[in-house]
Amino acid sequence: MEVVGIDNPLMDCLLSLRRMPSSNEFVRLDEYSWQGGGKVSTAFVALGRLGVKTGIIGVIGDDTFGRFCIRDFHRHMVDTSRLIIDREGKTSLSFVINERDKKSRSFMIKQGVKRVLTVDDLDEEYITSARILHLAYFSNVTATAARMAKSKNMRVVIDADVYNDEFAENMHLLDVLIGSEFFYRSAFGDDPDFKRNLKTLRQRGPGVVVITLGEKGCVVLDGDKYFEMPAFTGLEVVDTCGAGDVFHGAFIFGMLKGWDSERTVRFASAVAAIKCTRIGGRAGIPDLSMTEEFLAKGTADFSSLDERVKMYESALFDQSLLD
Repeated sequence: MEVVGIDNPLMDCLLSLRRMPSSNEFVRLDEYSWQGGGKVSTAFVALGRLGVKTGIIGVIGDDTFGRFCIRDFHRHMVDTSRLIIDREGKTSLSFVINERDKKSRSFMIKQGVKRVLTVDDLDEEYITSARILHLAYFSNVTATAARMAKSKNMRVVIDADVYNDEFAENMHLLDVLIGSEFFYRSAFGDDPDFKRNLKTLRQRGPGVVVITLGEKGCVVLDGDKYFEMPAFTGLEVVDTCGAGDVFHGAFIFGMLKGWDSERTVRFASAVAAIKCTRIGGRAGIPDLSMTEEFLAKGTADFSSLDERVKMYESALFDQSLLD
């Protein structure tokens, strides 16, 4: 097991349509899919597609959605032995609506699990058996896990969406900070001086800081080296849901390989771009050979991803498809 992470997995019901209907109006649904969700969870599925074994720590409901998520983890080499099943709770459900005309997404979520992960649930031996710890937020529990990891010289990576006091207080525990546009705005507003602001973040702890900017690519500060990486173009974008999560998984893959930051970011950008050619956060995740072909030639045969699309469309109702 190379990577461990903390997350409460959830179920995504993904709906793709040209535009949202007005009140009392009908529109045609172009595509739907049932896929597991969660920031760290989807990053780990991406790592599994790339051949890396991971382990998830968290809470999930004792229901059909929970069983679906666990089977999908197993299909992608994610160990679930430290995933707590909440017998009284339900797995959280997220409806993700993709409007193709606007190239936008809307989310509706029904929180499920009642059980809360506690510090006592953390198995230090399990956490420190890996090389990297991946988090999506800071709390007493995740900060404790990060301190366990740092005590064994593990690297800590975070997928950040919000900058607040708790985050600032724990930044010294980070090795790699990958933040979204939302994270950047919560920290610096609309200030366009990325280089200066990334230096400010790096001075608070992480050696590498990345801000992802969607179709604009990303900006990176690795030590004193600053660079910008454009997004891949020329691919038909079907759905950007989960692109950031997948980027994180692929970035961690580069870390495990010992690649420099430019190669790592380019690889992660390619994996995320290919993912966006199919619905949802998981159906379009490429394997290593597909990604390498795309990077070498600028194109690849993505047809095998269509089988994953078909699988996820029906897998909730026939979970043997995940075996």
